[in-house]
Amino acid sequence: QVQLVESGGGLVQAGGSLRLSCKVSGSILGINVMSWYRQAPGKQREAVAVIPSGGMPNYAGSVKGRFAIFRDNAKTTVYLQMNSLKPEDSAVYYCLVVREFRDYWGQGTQVTVSS
Repeated sequence: QVQLVESGGGLVQAGGSLRLSCKVSGSILGINVMSWYRQAPGKQREAVAVIPSGGMPNYAGSVKGRFAIFRDNAKTTVYLQMNSLKPEDSAVYYCLVVREFRDYWGQGTQVTVSS
């Protein structure tokens, strides 16, 4: 089992920055993908940033150049640094970890960007 606890969301003005954290505990060995998704009201959940084990990060086109995903070497925490935030970035952000072909989701953290 893997447990995820997200933090770092909040209210920020357009152009501001936030850093989200996702603390991973439990059976960490075997985690091969760590990622962030988001879901705005009335919209489908979408992938924002993905970092596979031993691979390079990938980003949604809408956040490329503004967001950065990174993790600590022990894979106990994955971060999402969000810069130059826009009102359209407002959503609930979820951490997703894949371990042995099983998905584990966090509870979500709200990000609201005011114009």
